[in-house]
Formats: sequence, C-alpha cells, structure tokens
Amino acid sequence: MKLQRREFILFFGAAVGTTLLRGPAFSGPSQSPFTLANLPEGISFKPVDLPLPLGITGIGPKEQSQAYQTYEVKDDLVVPEGFTYEVIASWGDPLGDSRVGYNNDYLAFIPTGKNEGLLGVNFEYISGKAWIDSYQMVMAKDLPFAEVIKALAAQEGNKINAYALADNDPLKEQIKLISKEALIDLGIGVMSLKRNDDGTWSRTNSGVDRRITGILALDNGKYTKTTGPAVEIFNKQNKLGYDDNLGDKVVGSFSNCAGGKTPWGTFLSAEENFQDQVPEGVKADGSSLDPGEKPFEIGDEDLYGIGNVFGLAGNKYGWMVEVDPANPDDYGTKHTWLGRFRHEAVAVRVVPNRKLAVYSGCDRRGGHLYKFVSAEAVHNPQDPQNSRLFSNGMLYGAKFNPDGTGKWIPLKPDTPIDPVLPSQVVGKDGEGMVPLPNPDRTTGGITRFTSDAEVALYKEKFKTLGDLYVGTETEKQGAILIDAHFAANAAGVTCTGRPEDTEVAADGTLFVAFTSETPGSDGGPNKDFLQNPQDPKVPLEYGWILRLVEDNQNPESLTFTWEAIALGGEPYLNGLGFSNPDNLTIDSKGNLWMVTDMSTSSHNQPVPAGRTKDGKPLSQEKLRGIFGNNTAWCIPLTGANAGNAYPFAIGPMDTELCGLEFSPDETALFLGVQHPGENNSIRKDFAFETREFALKTTEGTEFIQKREVPIGSNWPSKQANQPPRPSIVVVRRLDNQSIT
Repeated sequence: MKLQRREFILFFGAAVGTTLLRGPAFSGPSQSPFTLANLPEGISFKPVDLPLPLGITGIGPKEQSQAYQTYEVKDDLVVPEGFTYEVIASWGDPLGDSRVGYNNDYLAFIPTGKNEGLLGVNFEYISGKAWIDSYQMVMAKDLPFAEVIKALAAQEGNKINAYALADNDPLKEQIKLISKEALIDLGIGVMSLKRNDDGTWSRTNSGVDRRITGILALDNGKYTKTTGPAVEIFNKQNKLGYDDNLGDKVVGSFSNCAGGKTPWGTFLSAEENFQDQVPEGVKADGSSLDPGEKPFEIGDEDLYGIGNVFGLAGNKYGWMVEVDPANPDDYGTKHTWLGRFRHEAVAVRVVPNRKLAVYSGCDRRGGHLYKFVSAEAVHNPQDPQNSRLFSNGMLYGAKFNPDGTGKWIPLKPDTPIDPVLPSQVVGKDGEGMVPLPNPDRTTGGITRFTSDAEVALYKEKFKTLGDLYVGTETEKQGAILIDAHFAANAAGVTCTGRPEDTEVAADGTLFVAFTSETPGSDGGPNKDFLQNPQDPKVPLEYGWILRLVEDNQNPESLTFTWEAIALGGEPYLNGLGFSNPDNLTIDSKGNLWMVTDMSTSSHNQPVPAGRTKDGKPLSQEKLRGIFGNNTAWCIPLTGANAGNAYPFAIGPMDTELCGLEFSPDETALFLGVQHPGENNSIRKDFAFETREFALKTTEGTEFIQKREVPIGSNWPSKQANQPPRPSIVVVRRLDNQSIT
C-alpha cells in the first residue's frame, strides 16, 4: 500500500466517521502553550516538553528555532505537571522466595478487591555491561566475571560451548554460576499490591508472591507445563535432534517481553528473543538442535547462550505462557497452539458464543502477525475453565494485500507451499532475503534464500507444509507450530516490520504497533505492505500503527481490512514526533496510549549540521538521536484531536518505558522502566556532555540545538555513582483523580 502525504486516514467505526490527521501546529520546551486550565480537547494532562518541535499546537515555525536552541535531558522519569510517580519495586528487591528480576517489561494488574490486586511482571533480558557493573553493588556478592571474560577472549569469536566442557572443568562451573544468576533475573513475577489512603501504592508481600525464573525447575523441581500438539514432539522417543529427557515438562521461562490479560483472571507472558539463549532452529521432527549451536557469550547489550551450560532444549522456548496469579502453585503453562516464534504482542478477544481469538506478533525484521482461533466457543467470558480453549484450535498468519484487504492463512500440514520471494521483501544493502526451513531436512534448521529461482525449486520439491516435517499428522502439526516463523514464510504469510504489540478495542478493532521496517539479518518487510509516503524506496524506520477490522467484526473471520493510522517520524515529514512505537493500551475513553522502543545506542546521538557525514546524507537510523529518550504518548481516537499524538512521559537515561497498565479506575498508571544505563552504565559524578543536533522546524527549516545529555544513569536513586536499576513505577495525579 502506497500512502501519499497527508493521506493517513483514521477510521474508528461508522459512528465516528472519517477524520484526517491534523496538520502541523506547534509546541516547544521553553514556551509550552499548554496550561492545566488550557488543554486540548480530549487530553487531561499538560504534555511534557520534548527536544524537537511537534505537530500539535503553539509556537509557529519561525519561532521554533529560537525556542528549541537548548534542551536539557533528565536522568529521571519525567511526568506531566500535577503528576508524580513512586517506585514500587526494583531489580534485586525480594519477591516471594526469590527476587525482582532484571529489565521488567509487560505489567498485568489483576484486581483482587477494592484498592488491591496482583501485578504480573515480565523480565526480558540482561543488559550485559550495566548488569555486570552493578551486580555486586545490588546483590552484595561477586560473580567470576573477570575470569570468564578472560577465558572467552582466548576462544574463537569470544564464545564457548560450555555444555561440552567436562563437569570438573572450573570454567564450566564459573559459566554455570553466571548463567544461573542471569536466568534467575529473567522470567515472570507475581507481586501483591494495595492502594493506601493517601493514594500511593505499596507491596503487601502476600503468599501468592512468586517468581517463575528461567532456571526455576533446576532449583526446586517446579516445572512449567505444556499443552497442544507440540507436546507430542516433547514426549516423542528417538528424536532426530537433541532430547533433554524431560518429556513435556519445561525448566522455566525466559525472554519474557509483552503480554496480555484474559477476562477470567489470568495473564499471558510472551517469550520473545529466546534465540539469544538457546538454538532457534529445529530438526524435521520439531526436536531441538544441539545446545552447542548457541554457545555462551558476554556482550555489552546482553548475555548470550545462558541456556547452553544447562543443556536447555531450544524448542521449549519461544512460546506464550499463561499464568494464574492467584494460584501460588501455578508456575505457568505454555500453550503450543499459539505457536513458537519471537512473541512480543498478545491480545485476547472474547465474544460470548463465539470462538476465542488471540492475536500475536513476531518481533523480528520480517516477522509476521498471527491469530489463534479456538476449536470451541466461549460461553461465559469469566469462566476460569476457558483456559482449556488454548489447548485446541488453529494458528493462522496474516496475508496483507496492497489494497487494504487481507486473509488469514492456516499453519497446518495440508497448507500449500507458496513461499515469500526474496524479490518481494525489502533487503539489507538492497538484496532481499527470506529464511525457509532447510531443504536438507536431515540437517534441519533454516536456509537463507536470496534468489527467486532457488525458491521456485524449493516449491517444486515441497508441495505442502506437511512435506517439510516428519511424523504422524499430530506430530507434523506440532513441528509446524514449533517452527512457526519459518513455516509461515514457506506458506506465503506477509513479512512485516517488527509487530511489537496488539491491542483489541471494545468493538473488536485490532491495533498493531509496527516498530521499524528497516531490514536486517533476519529479513525485511514485504515491499508492497506499506510504503514510505516521502520515498517508497526508503523503509519506515520510525514505525507506524495499523488498524485491522475482521470482516463482520467476527473473531472467527478469515478475512479482514487494514489501514495505517499513525506514522512515526518528524512532523515536517508528516510524522507525529515519536519514533518506534511499542506497547499499546486503550483507556476507558477510547484513547490509544503508546510507548516507544528506540534502540538504546541511538539515544541522543548528535546530528551534524546539514545532516551529512563525509558528504553523504545520514540514514534514518543515524538521525534517530534527535528524538532524545524513549517516551510515552496518548493518541485520541475520536473528537477534534483524533490522530494527534501528545507526549505523556519521558524515560530516564538509556531506558525503554514498558507496560502501560491502568488501574481499574484509571487513577494509576503502572509502568516498567527498563534497562537504565544500558548504553553508558553507572553515571559517574553526574557526568554530562553538550551535544549539537541539526533539528528541523515543522516546515523543514534546519537549525542547531545544543543539548545537555547525562552520561549513564543513577536512576531510580538519582544519587551520584549509584547503580541504575530497572524498576516498576506507578504514575498518578497529585490529587489522585483519574488520569484519563
């Protein structure tokens, strides 16, 4: 779909009608036109001041270059005037019989009574440098980092297959110590909360507080359960690949990113970048590759292969995990009918007397949008027995047509092979690439195809998805679900730009945040999916938000229509001022709330005059520093300001804001503040730099801004030289009234 400038249309139902996105009008950091008594219609807070001119209301283009000459970035969570925040829990705090993990992400608040509830929390990954630098200060104990880093330096590629080391090898034990602590810091948590009389929130440390860590069962024998066809693979004897000899039991959960809630009081936790810790590829029977395929490694942004030394089976990670927070004996169930891929998004649609629908995205470059439809219908949406509906149904992948229509393709054995072609996708360095299940099925894994002719031969060799896998029909179905992303490529499901969240409105409308369409080593989006309105050849690096409506608003429908409703980027190019949309939520008034996920390494990186380097224009990725830190936004979907975006919060240094979970009365907003200090670690003596940025007014005139940028982070303590700690916060008004 090719969109022309100013043709981003919002359709929010026939009752609302059609509204064009607003053209540019403006605000600035030193002369904000908003006051608490003069707010835009539909907005209940004074927008926070960002470092670049926005297309909302206030300062005219001629005055912007003066108003934005300077800007100070804060190492703090910046919230609107009249608001405050409290830290509920930070990495290392006690939680149940374990601790609060690292890089808290999705949050699910399940009320258990008036002013109290259970908060489900995801812990996604380890920020290598910041975690290592801060570990001793937070945990008051040491790990053998120096010894292991020295040993890795002597290995080819600075990585090692620790699983293959002898059990009495001291290096294996050292790697095991580090990997275990890292896996403890990943997974899922449940914590009990209450609202106090003064409006603040605090933990109550009840008997249901607990952790589901990445190493849970090796510590206490409490295994995570599994349902669906992949169970046949887990229990199968004489596997073609690696067998952990645990049958259908799983050691735990890790790489937990986004999530969602069910009407019956459970929440879903999405295992995303599991491929960083265990092998992603599988054999033709769905069994895992050897643990040595993902060796142990320490990087600045993450630790890799931490499942290696424990021999974790790769095919048991990358699933959607359901947790009943109120049951202290529940340590999660992985529902394999929902597919194994880099799960980021999940939204559950429950309509009485209709089948259950679950929408999820695969957060990778070239990832797909998926939909699970249960075999049976829902009767009472609040019935806890509805969890059984996840155990039988069908998984589909979305096929988007350029005309704004689409269909759902089933991922089952008799689905025809019709692969996505390399020429159809945006390629890194101009060459399209599509990964497909390895045509050498005895070896397994994947092959990256860059030639349409080679794909044509592939299509001649394999006629259906079932031809790619071995076993009974149930076993083939299980293997397809285990290999879902690559099977979806083989079936012709549309490749997209990192679908990072899905959110269903009350009327069944689905919203999807696509974070970035720039291609990478995993692949890229289909060329005819959504094209940049300025230059169709340039991917939408800053992301966009999609609206999808099932035909007849029926969750069982296999056809739909879709539309782009919000574009990231600079206002002078019709962007709304944000970059890389991620988590979404919808409030009771129908406003869409969103947080951004810009790569940490790009935050506040300077942009020289002329926006060129060595005589060449800077890429969109190199320009991303103009947006500053990651942010939270409110986008009205109705009324006079429908389609405008209003900044609500700014994260501390090097962070990503996650969660976006309102309390039932919307007087509190829970946020996860993830990976503070990820890029520059601990801030030393309040160090900062003054950097220059070539900004543009909302009419496209360039000017230079001097920006004061802290180096590293001390958040949340905000005390000099203290370690940055990922934390969960609650944002509220000082008067404790509704945020919305």
